[in-house]
Amino acid sequence: MAATKKASTKAASRKVKDRWKAKEWYKIYAPRMFNQVQLGETPSADAANLIGRTTEATVHDINGDFSKMHVKLKFKVQDVSGFDAHTVFIGQDLASDYIRRLTRRKRTKTDHVVDVRTKDGYLLRVKPMSITEKRIQASQETALRTMMNEEMRKMGEEKTISEMVKAIIDGEMVRRLGNVCKVIVPVKRIEIRKTEVLEMGSVPQDQPVFAPEVPAEEVLEPPVQEEASAVQAETEQ
Repeated sequence: MAATKKASTKAASRKVKDRWKAKEWYKIYAPRMFNQVQLGETPSADAANLIGRTTEATVHDINGDFSKMHVKLKFKVQDVSGFDAHTVFIGQDLASDYIRRLTRRKRTKTDHVVDVRTKDGYLLRVKPMSITEKRIQASQETALRTMMNEEMRKMGEEKTISEMVKAIIDGEMVRRLGNVCKVIVPVKRIEIRKTEVLEMGSVPQDQPVFAPEVPAEEVLEPPVQEEASAVQAETEQ
C-alpha cells in the first residue's frame, strides 16, 4: 500500500515538472504611448493563454522618475507575436499609502468621478481627488465637482487617449483642474486618484497598434526638478 502511494506521488511530481518544461517565456511590452518598453516576462504553455493577462508597472519603472514611484499603471495583453506579448493601457491608480499621507485634519477631501470620451473614441473614467486649505460647505463641494466635470470633458474633446494619459502623468491635468477650481475655493492639492478605460477607441488605418520599439530616451520625460521637489516637500509636511 505504501509503495503504491509513493509511486503515485512520484508520478504526480513528474507531471508538474513536465508542465513547466512545456512552458515558454514571453516578454511583455508596454503600448506605443509608452514607447513599448519591456515590462517583464511571463511563462505560458500556449500563446493564446496570454491574451487578457494583466500586469502593473510604476511610472518609475518606465521612465526612471523617482518622484512618480506612487503612480501605478495597468496594462492588459492584447496581442502576441512570436515570444513578444503586446499590451494596451487599461488604467492607473495611486499607491494607498501615498493617499493616506495627503490627508490632514481640518481640511476637506473630495472625491470626484468623471466619465470622459476622448478624441479617438476611448471612454475613460477619471477619479480626481481635491484637498482644500480648510473645511468647506457641501455647496462648495458640489461647485468643485461641476467645474471639474466641465474641464475634464473639454480635455477629452481636445486629446487622444495617449495625450490624456501623458497629461495625468506629467501634471497637466492637475494644473488645469486647479486653475478652474481656485475661483470657487482655495485648493491645497489635486491628485488623479484612479483612471479606468471603460471602452476602447479606434486606431487610424495608417497607424499600427504595435509599432517597432523606439529609443528609450524618448519615453515620457520626468517633470522638471523644481516641481518634483515641491511635491516632495509638501508631502513631508
